[in-house]
Amino acid sequence: MHREAAMDPVSGSPWASVPGNRLLPIRVSTEPAGTEWTPENPAEEPVSPTARAMEDIGIYIVVTIGLDTPIKLSIFRAGIESLLARCPRLGCIQVADGSSNGGARWARTAVNAEDHMIVPRLDGAAVAADPDKAVEDYVASLSTLPMDRSRALLEFHLLDFPTSEAASTVAVRVHHAYGDGMSLMALLMMSTRNAAADTKARPATPPRRRRPSRTGAIYASRRRPPLSTGALALVTWVWSYLVLAWNTASDVAYFAATILFLSDPRTLFKRADDDEFHAKRFVHRSLSLDDVMFLKSSMNCTVNDVLVAVTSAALSRYYFRKSGDTNTSKICLRSLLPVNTRPATSLQTYVNVIESDKRNEVTWGNKLGYIILSFYLAMHEDPLAYIRKAKKVLDRKKRSLEVILTYKIGLIFTKFFGVKVGTSIFRRLFARTTIVFSNMVGPAEQVELCGHPVAFLAPSVYGIPEALIIHYQSYRSTIKIILSVDEDKFPDYHQLLDDFDQTLTVMKDAASRLSTSTKND
Repeated sequence: MHREAAMDPVSGSPWASVPGNRLLPIRVSTEPAGTEWTPENPAEEPVSPTARAMEDIGIYIVVTIGLDTPIKLSIFRAGIESLLARCPRLGCIQVADGSSNGGARWARTAVNAEDHMIVPRLDGAAVAADPDKAVEDYVASLSTLPMDRSRALLEFHLLDFPTSEAASTVAVRVHHAYGDGMSLMALLMMSTRNAAADTKARPATPPRRRRPSRTGAIYASRRRPPLSTGALALVTWVWSYLVLAWNTASDVAYFAATILFLSDPRTLFKRADDDEFHAKRFVHRSLSLDDVMFLKSSMNCTVNDVLVAVTSAALSRYYFRKSGDTNTSKICLRSLLPVNTRPATSLQTYVNVIESDKRNEVTWGNKLGYIILSFYLAMHEDPLAYIRKAKKVLDRKKRSLEVILTYKIGLIFTKFFGVKVGTSIFRRLFARTTIVFSNMVGPAEQVELCGHPVAFLAPSVYGIPEALIIHYQSYRSTIKIILSVDEDKFPDYHQLLDDFDQTLTVMKDAASRLSTSTKND
């Protein structure tokens, strides 16, 4: 049967004594996976340098998934079994490959779906008094609990009681070494179907008007224009390469300086330089995707421009209120922004390739480059000034190969100088920046997870030594803002969520007035 985690009868805490997994012997299988989404012999596949670094740092993904129905254990178990069959990588663990350089490989283990299903027995009084808080507290406890290293590092925590947003909740915890956001979201879409349909059609991604285009230097075509177009076109083409080279060189130099010595100023957002463990709390708020799209259209920018602007404005609002600082000059905080380097132009395209005969051409795992993105703490009378500034910064970043070079540099250093060197690079980046920021596009239609309709998706991570991690996740007509915060650093995290909500409303109202004024003119 599924495993249960009991509450602490003394403290009354709904999560205090959730036990760790019991150890089991490792059984390695070397049978080929056939047509499954892995190499022909997954037990012999080496662990990538990035995955080894993720393992060494200890970065985990936690996804809080609200369901529209109570959980039916038998149906959910069958769904997990199907998921593991579709993606054998999730049934693997990292083991030493016996080489002299201390390498590692993925080894298949015997997987029992019920071993990965955890049904905690929470304090009934705490759940009845505030079910939302009970879920929040339990999910927060996951950042403090180890996982059983002899099993595949994948857990489904089933919280079968209603909250304000869902009839039940599933908290999925998986090690980041298994994959990045794109590959795991693609796996989710492979394992779900349109909840409104009787067929097994895959859920749709946002329509073209809502799908952010993959723009930037690594996606752009740079063919030389024909001579018939004239000298000006040729000069423009040459100039674009010069700009690309200059921006790339300056960005890589800035990246290297950050690794070596350049650090953000000490603010209330930045954790103290220490090696102590800090428990994480995962909180989220639903924002209107239509409001974001309205701002995108009104300001002639991208969704990412809007989200970066909302983040900058919300952090500014929080900072100046908390600090009481009357100096309204700009304060620059830098975020580490992971970017998917895969060539697929959309999530649905990626899923289609996986499910086609070309699935072996798809790389599972972590294919992430990194951008150091600046956020400015400033007080602007015009709320739309944040969007103009964000657009300017991101347009500059798109004319650079920073993403692909940082990805390659990370691979090279980890491969040739060892995991410790690669890990130290990541740790220095985290220590010298202030925020980790990411945005992920999800399904535009309601989907089912293991036979249960999904109400919302709220992914986040822990293990990264940052006091504040910000994720955006779109799903249907909403976009979730998810914060992973140090509990001791942000005791008023709900106020910070309010700042994001209020900032988006203020920006939408300002854009509405601007649109009305323009029409009148």
